[in-house]
Amino acid sequence: MTPLKYLQAYPPQLQDQVRRLIDGNRLGEYLEKRYPGRHQIQSDKALYTYVAALKQEHLRNAPGIDKVLYDNRLDLTHRALGLHTAVSRVQGGRLKAKKEIRVAALFKEAAPEFLRMIVVHELAHLKEAEHNKAFYQLCEYMLPDYHQLEFDLRIYLTWRELAD
Repeated sequence: MTPLKYLQAYPPQLQDQVRRLIDGNRLGEYLEKRYPGRHQIQSDKALYTYVAALKQEHLRNAPGIDKVLYDNRLDLTHRALGLHTAVSRVQGGRLKAKKEIRVAALFKEAAPEFLRMIVVHELAHLKEAEHNKAFYQLCEYMLPDYHQLEFDLRIYLTWRELAD
């Protein structure tokens, strides 16, 4: 039985369903049927605008975001699809924290639903640092089908790895 590293935390019956799709060479077909489109957000500027609009819609009182960009250095070997950071700098006599969100460049070619899921995940970290119950409730508030999208994103990552 092939280990599915992106799906290890899921129940065995779900993993078996994915394995059957892989064995039948139908994993790509499944993804194409569920997520046929590709988003048009290709530049860092467009990504910033997209993230800022989602933040404004759902998290008006959260700290502002200073920088948003696609990052070619984020990849699956680091187990990071997106990052949120607070870079502290001294300005005059004050310490100022700049909030940044970085999204793995592989999402330039992904379905819009996957990009939104990653952005929602990183935005949720503005309010909740840990992956706890409150964090996932916030993700669900911003994106009601968050958990299904996270699962399908893991299937997408499995498919990408098999294609390489």
